[in-house]
Amino acid sequence: MSKVKLFWDPMGFELNSLGTTKLERITDGDTPYISMAIRMLSIDTPEVHYPGTEDPSKHDAKLKELAGWIQAGKAPIDSDLASYLQPKLATGNAGTLQKQQGDIASKEFQKMLDLKLTRPSGSKRSVFLRTANQPFDQYGRLLAYMAPNYDKKELATLPRSERATFNLLMIESGWAASFPIYPSLPKYTDLVMLQKAAENAFEKKKGAWSDPMALTGYEFRMCHKLWEVTDRLVKGADLSSSERYGWIERYCVDMTTQEIYYPQDYYKVKPYNRIFIWPKDVAEAVGKLNLVPAG
Repeated sequence: MSKVKLFWDPMGFELNSLGTTKLERITDGDTPYISMAIRMLSIDTPEVHYPGTEDPSKHDAKLKELAGWIQAGKAPIDSDLASYLQPKLATGNAGTLQKQQGDIASKEFQKMLDLKLTRPSGSKRSVFLRTANQPFDQYGRLLAYMAPNYDKKELATLPRSERATFNLLMIESGWAASFPIYPSLPKYTDLVMLQKAAENAFEKKKGAWSDPMALTGYEFRMCHKLWEVTDRLVKGADLSSSERYGWIERYCVDMTTQEIYYPQDYYKVKPYNRIFIWPKDVAEAVGKLNLVPAG
């Protein structure tokens, strides 16, 4: 019989799971070092692999087929959002463009890393990470803002703009779309910088924004899910409402007006003004952010 008197097992309590990861080394009996993926907060770049490890260019035909289904009224999508997305899908190369832009975004990020993490002496800086309230995503990736780890002397001489996170730098380049998701939002001053950088990149057609037919990473993933749902409907499947519309779930807020839009109305908000909210967080966000219904 156990002699332990303390009971602590609240219903629903779970530790975050990181899945599998590589053990790098240990420094003592209770300090292992591991390698793990980081998902950079508040940004979204075009996909290099989706879904899973698949090449997006392999889905050109599917997305063009989806454009036809949308045109024929077979896809469960509102008419206005359909008009917005259909031309981008009908090109026949939506997946190829996604992959091409994803590859370029990866190269641009590597250039930034090489530049910002190399000291004048040639030695390498480490990185500084700041996590959100929710430290891990569903794939076990650390959710974080990442910046060069400047020493105190450097910080004293560098203006705020020169100490930017890589998250912000990718948005400035146009190779990442602004993608803040409540409640993992940057503090006010950083949110203002993010919005301004995103607006400048969009209006000046930098990076991925140079092609009006390009889908953001989140739009590409969303459209692939819509193809899967529509394919089932076309084949005669009887889907529930949640199955029909589960391809688009996040509500969208205009950070400049505090208006909240239903998921299929996200496109009505300029890309640089969008904040996304999962359905489970809407009630809390409405109260904490003083949101009002759009229109």
